[in-house]
Amino acid sequence: MELTKKKCIPCEAGTPSLEKSKIDELIKQIPSWTLKEGHLYKKFKFKNFIDTMGFINKIAEIAENEGHHPDFCVHYNRVEIELWTHAIDGLSENDFIVAAKIDKLSK
Repeated sequence: MELTKKKCIPCEAGTPSLEKSKIDELIKQIPSWTLKEGHLYKKFKFKNFIDTMGFINKIAEIAENEGHHPDFCVHYNRVEIELWTHAIDGLSENDFIVAAKIDKLSK
């Protein structure tokens, strides 16, 4: 099933993070994202601060609906986003679901 059609499922401590083979499979569905220190990472660029903040607000809506929240750094006209599942200190399918939904915003 397409990642944007899925819903995040809460992870609990002790749940194993994804195996490398599963990460390699899922990242193909979000090719504009990279791995950075075991996290999903992407940088977005905008025309101005208002557009940047509008994007952040849309991400916040996705995060709340999914119950899975990215870390981000906001600059005047760009946003850097990192996703990983804090409870398991690694990547879960939830990270890929949220990344795919964020990508859909920027299209």
